[in-house]
Amino acid sequence: MAWWSRSRRVTEPTATPLDGVSLVLADLDGVVYKGPGAIPHAVDALIRSGETHRVAYITNNAARTAASVAEHLAGFGLPVTADDVVTSPQAAVKLLLDIVPVGSLILVVGGEGLVHELELAGYRVTRSAEDQPDAVVQGFHPTVGWEQLAEASYALHTGIPWVATNTDWSIPQARGIAPGNGTLVAAVHSAVARLPVFAGKPEVPIFEAAFERFGTREALFIGDRLDTDILGARRAGIPSALVLTGVDQAKQVLAAREEERPTFILGDLRELHEPYPAVQRTIGKDGAHTVTVRGATVRLAGHVLSIVEAGEHRIDLLRAGAAAIWDSGLQIYGLDVAEGLYA
Repeated sequence: MAWWSRSRRVTEPTATPLDGVSLVLADLDGVVYKGPGAIPHAVDALIRSGETHRVAYITNNAARTAASVAEHLAGFGLPVTADDVVTSPQAAVKLLLDIVPVGSLILVVGGEGLVHELELAGYRVTRSAEDQPDAVVQGFHPTVGWEQLAEASYALHTGIPWVATNTDWSIPQARGIAPGNGTLVAAVHSAVARLPVFAGKPEVPIFEAAFERFGTREALFIGDRLDTDILGARRAGIPSALVLTGVDQAKQVLAAREEERPTFILGDLRELHEPYPAVQRTIGKDGAHTVTVRGATVRLAGHVLSIVEAGEHRIDLLRAGAAAIWDSGLQIYGLDVAEGLYA
């Protein structure tokens, strides 16, 4: 089935991305805030969404507890409690419950967010492989260094289970993009020659934890990364919206792999409440494909993708360009793409 036909809402010009769902799940970094500050329009748009939908938050960030995340979001004016936040440590603990019994000793690589959830579930915690732990759970924290990674390696060489919160290679910070948990997991993987079981995006357990908590699978997930947020939503079987306020931008959208293509492409979260424009496709006598989104039109002839009309809304030009490339089945590196589509 083609990507655009998964839901009739994609091509219904009067529908918004929120139509047909009862739950809005939002990522945090790059969606709600970047560094210490809220992203423009995000808070107002999410508050408005909460007037008609249940709004909750999913985060791969394992450094903080759900309560501290909720407090952070409330500081921006969002009506959030800890129950509205699903964290990767919570998903990791749900995985661990199927692997080792409650009361087992767990070696933790990470911070308070992991320790809190493990102890809440009834596990004991250690930082040393010399204590002969029953499993290793690893998550990101800014203080994680060689010593913690080495302890994990020592313990894992005994063959015990290994659960990691997430595979994010990078995280957006106020000063730019920084290494994420995926880089730390890779360091341990290089030493022990095996991989952990992952709980967070793009894996399904964190989504399943949200569906169970909120009692519905009729959800829209909003994220800023194709390789974690959008891929995870696709794997979980729910529609997704990529918002261009975080990590991935126009170039990444145009080059997106099939399994990482969002249902909706948004410039910012105000567009959650706006009718999502229809994608119109025509094939000329010469075989060229023309794609129009509102006033923006692109043309793919052979391997050349050109701009016919830029339109009034720049986001529509990207939507049209993405549709043309995704429809073609061609790889981005084999195409001559007009710079105006991604500059």
